Amino acid sequence: MAARKDGKGDLFTRIGDFLASQGLSPEPAHYTFAYDVITNPDGAIAQAVMRLTDGGFRLSRSDIEKLGGRVMLGAAVQPEAEPPRPSYRDHQSEVEDEAVRLVEATQAQVDDFATMMRAMQDQTRDFGADLAESAAAIDTAGPAGLDAIARIAGTMLARVRDAEVRLDQATREAETLRAKLAEANDTARRDALTGLPNRRAFGEAFDHRRELEGPFCLAVCDIDRFKRINDAHGHQIGDRVLSAVARTLSEECQKYLVVRHGGEEFAILIHGLTLADAAAHLDGARSVIAGKRFRLRETDKPLGQVTLSIGVTAVQTGETIDAAFERADRLLYTAKSDGRDRVCAA
Repeated sequence: MAARKDGKGDLFTRIGDFLASQGLSPEPAHYTFAYDVITNPDGAIAQAVMRLTDGGFRLSRSDIEKLGGRVMLGAAVQPEAEPPRPSYRDHQSEVEDEAVRLVEATQAQVDDFATMMRAMQDQTRDFGADLAESAAAIDTAGPAGLDAIARIAGTMLARVRDAEVRLDQATREAETLRAKLAEANDTARRDALTGLPNRRAFGEAFDHRRELEGPFCLAVCDIDRFKRINDAHGHQIGDRVLSAVARTLSEECQKYLVVRHGGEEFAILIHGLTLADAAAHLDGARSVIAGKRFRLRETDKPLGQVTLSIGVTAVQTGETIDAAFERADRLLYTAKSDGRDRVCAA
């Protein structure tokens, strides 16, 4: 029997690629789990896998088992510890890149179309005015032989007016499409869960920052022991915590760009503050979050304290985002190794 095709490679190849990417051997139990993920991409299991592996991470044994899968003894799976983080640019997914390229290309086409429609509308309006003037002159000329010409001119004028109406409608539709594309463009740069800008928006803001608004500092924030929250209460509660932390960071740093960088990690681009002042400001935001008392909405049971570890560094003139982000990320891990719930600056 031939393998099934779906336009993205045959099913068996895709399942094999999934098993290889997650370090799973081709055991029947592993194949069944991969089959469920690949053949039902909109299902709850596939969506959870997409969320857990965002940023290039592998599923852990507990992740697979919580999703109803089985991990066979001796199978190679990712340990519970997170793998080394890829660089900032490596985080950006191919799907996101392709979506943005499509939006930008379509936006350019719509702009060209709208400009062309306006030019045609102006030309048609002028042509209609000339025809109206010519028809009036012919009509007053008197000779009966010109009556037919006047009728033809009148018919042409009516057609031109109809064309003007249709061109006006097409122009309005183009403007509507452009507005929708602008909305799609914003969506491509915004995190769906928290509503914050995403790492693409952060990269663009960093690349287009104005040095006159400096100095600039880059901070990386990470929710401490977030995996314990997901393990103890489930990803739905974890998502609520992420959204609550996102709101608090956005409120406490409302003058600056706060983004969800991925997973339980946030990034902040601060302008106009020295490194010492930026660190003090971030420590205030950290203290606000640590002081909140999170409770489960359904039972009012305390969720426990939620804390942040933060690494912040001064961005040097002309420095790339990779270099600044890597330095802030190292400072973040220093904060974690020093006991968490603190800001480390350098």
